[in-house]
Amino acid sequence: MGGFSLELNEDQVDLRDWVHGFAKDVIRPAASEWDEREETPWPVIQEAAKIGLYGFESLATWFADPIGLSLPIATEELFWGDAGIALALMGTGLAAAGIFASGEPEQLAEWVPECFGTEDEPKLAAFCASEPQAGSDVAGYRTRAVYDEASDEWVLNGQKAWATNGGIANVHVVTAVVDPALGARGQAGFVVPPGTPGLSSPGKIKKHGMRASHTADVFLDDVRVPGRCLLGGRERLEARLARAREGQRAGGQAAMATFETTRPTVGAMAVGVARAAYEYALEYAKDREAFGRKIIENQSIAFDLANMRMEIDAARLLVWRAAWMGRNNVPFTAGEGSMSKLKAGEVSVWVTERAIQVLGGAGYTREHPVERMHRDAKIFTIFEGTSEIQRLVISRAISGMTIR
Repeated sequence: MGGFSLELNEDQVDLRDWVHGFAKDVIRPAASEWDEREETPWPVIQEAAKIGLYGFESLATWFADPIGLSLPIATEELFWGDAGIALALMGTGLAAAGIFASGEPEQLAEWVPECFGTEDEPKLAAFCASEPQAGSDVAGYRTRAVYDEASDEWVLNGQKAWATNGGIANVHVVTAVVDPALGARGQAGFVVPPGTPGLSSPGKIKKHGMRASHTADVFLDDVRVPGRCLLGGRERLEARLARAREGQRAGGQAAMATFETTRPTVGAMAVGVARAAYEYALEYAKDREAFGRKIIENQSIAFDLANMRMEIDAARLLVWRAAWMGRNNVPFTAGEGSMSKLKAGEVSVWVTERAIQVLGGAGYTREHPVERMHRDAKIFTIFEGTSEIQRLVISRAISGMTIR
């Protein structure tokens, strides 16, 4: 089991400084432009791919850290740069996590590189779980996958909603129902290879924040994928379904297994945005004068900034704990993964709002980035499980009761 220390080792410090430099020199100068354009920032993705920051090798290296902190460290720095561009870079990682959570080794070897493309021609991937009538309600998914034994193919039909990179992705990872009678336990994950007929998208959704990240609905109309595209394989699926039908524990469920893997990473995203807003507000308060003195000399401002820093540090510690636990297979007996995402998401919304307040009227304008940061932060209390869902997970874990 990897040891845990609050002092970063040399590799982690080097990683933090490297990603921070890219965020500072490449992401931040482009942030306002791509937020206004509401388009995928392909030039930034290509620049990240050229230096090895975007690709399955870097993601694998971060995952391999025995302490588990490399991924949240890198993620925080990217989102410190800008959340919309960072999600355009990190969104593919969610699909890769879906393959990692449910796939077999040969499936990881085949499909994860396809998610990212190459240095010269980077690609994107999409994880398609939520549906129009079922977001956090995983048991409510209706997209169906039916096995065609004659052709050894799975036929997928349904609609997915709010998919990051949906429709423009090279690879789509789709959660679908294979046995409706089993609810959430009757689901499986599938890879939809590039160019598969029947998969379509009406185009990008206009959003409140994260505008540089592509979000779209995805339609599956008789989408046929080879049997090898079932993550985990048919034999493992049939064994899991059999256990579920007998009332036994059936093992991991496709969408939830992915969310459990990624919640601390989402928490790190939120921490990065909060830290960026706090640092901007702090420098503004030290420079701005009102009534003959720097505004930070007023207790109301100073105390706000002190609370902002405290809450950010507390959220980061929860993220790091959950990341360490996940990497070292320590069970989340009290919903620690959900705790990290819940705390960090709500801190990010609160800190960015307070940053606007510190700047006053200036903070409400697009002349200062805290306005954009506040818009970006809100999604952290919604996607990959709302704050209410995180509280439900935690309360069930600590009580052992079925709380609804």
